[in-house]
Amino acid sequence: MNDTITLALSKGRIFDETLPLLKAAGIEVLEDPEKSRKLILPTNQPGVRVVLVRATDVPTYVEHGGADLGVTGKDTLIEHGGQGLYQPLDLKIARCRVSVAVRSDFDYATAVRQGSRLRVATKYTTIAREFFATKGVHVDLIKLYGSMELAPLTGLADAIVDLVSTGNTLKANQLVEVERIMDISSRLVVNQASLKLKQARLRPLLDAFAAATAQEPRA
Repeated sequence: MNDTITLALSKGRIFDETLPLLKAAGIEVLEDPEKSRKLILPTNQPGVRVVLVRATDVPTYVEHGGADLGVTGKDTLIEHGGQGLYQPLDLKIARCRVSVAVRSDFDYATAVRQGSRLRVATKYTTIAREFFATKGVHVDLIKLYGSMELAPLTGLADAIVDLVSTGNTLKANQLVEVERIMDISSRLVVNQASLKLKQARLRPLLDAFAAATAQEPRA
């Protein structure tokens, strides 16, 4: 186990877009996470395995040594704080943005201009707090974990701060994007102790990720 490299990934877009980077490093995951019930997936390299965790838990697993390295979104890293993590690479995958959205009939610009106190629903409380503080807008943050679009529709909140990719979900729920807070992509994070103790095993992997990321511009 001391020689095993453990990579923490979350199911979905990050997993799918990490696979070509792993392939560039000569690593192929042998089971499909959508079909397997296993949480630890073997690869074609006996000393490399993938553990499947919630996206928000990836930094925690890496920080505390449950995994040697992981792939996680910049949004998750900001909310986690990124303590104890080496962050060598922006992998330029799973790109999206964090934005403010409101009901199409809500006059956000006037509310901000008049200094209204806004109720904002989000799971990204750190990002939202810093953004509105910089603008000098007073907000009451309401922490939610899912179905963010419901908050303005039910009157729970005036606005939401959430990840936006195509914007189709917002449109389908009569919401409009009114401010773009930041662009997001996924980062490689590495446990600092692993970097020292397993450097010979990790370095070729990090170099392969870096080469594949530099080689292929991602839209």
